[in-house]
Amino acid sequence: MNIRFETHGAIAVLTIDRQQALNALSVEALRELRTHLAEVRDRSELRAAIITGAGGRAFCAGADLKGTQSSPASYAEAVFRSTERSADLGLYIRLMDLTDLCVWKPVIAAVNGHCLGAGLEIALQCDLRIASSSASFGLPEAKVGSIPAVSGLHRLLKAVPSAHAMQMALTGERIVAAEAHRIGLVTEVVEPRALMDRALALAQTVAANAPLAVQAIKKLSRQTQHLSETDAQQLTELYWGVLRDTEDRLEGRKAFAEKRSPAYTGR
Repeated sequence: MNIRFETHGAIAVLTIDRQQALNALSVEALRELRTHLAEVRDRSELRAAIITGAGGRAFCAGADLKGTQSSPASYAEAVFRSTERSADLGLYIRLMDLTDLCVWKPVIAAVNGHCLGAGLEIALQCDLRIASSSASFGLPEAKVGSIPAVSGLHRLLKAVPSAHAMQMALTGERIVAAEAHRIGLVTEVVEPRALMDRALALAQTVAANAPLAVQAIKKLSRQTQHLSETDAQQLTELYWGVLRDTEDRLEGRKAFAEKRSPAYTGR
């Protein structure tokens, strides 16, 4: 078992547990991660998820290079045929891209220790990122003759100012947690022992909101990035109309008027 899956009420916690490899991601680990994220997506009682790494040394140190060098298939086969046999770099890249799972529930990265290469690409796919003061971040692919292959540069350029993203990618150098916070890569930095408590508190705050509205916000954030303001507004109005007559929207307004906490059901 490479990924531990636990639940805390409405929160799922997915822990990458390959401490002997600094939580580097193998093909098997990625398959487990995807399976658990699909479970988060499909279980209505779960409203948010946290991804973190086991131990204090690493969130995820990147791809497991030892486990992804050999392949039973050609790269062309991996690209054009999605088969179990094509467990090579082509499939590995697709396994790393989590967008096809359509997990519209918020996912928080709780970064403890090294967050490098594929690890940073996983964190960049999360909706929120917080870090322990011992965390470090980097895209070292250029140092080993490669590139951040899972839209790492593309996502980093959206997450932080382009000068910082390009410096990280071109030099392959790491930045510490304080610098990651300064440039906006993470929203908070806490002491290592407080990281999971803060991540759970943040997830619980999100989970207390209306589930359909939260998922609509996440979906809009992904679907409107490339749109013009006019097109983005039209899609926003459509989502607003979808939510207008939901039980949760009515409950939210009723609870506000009655000065009580709302009881949302996701309907």
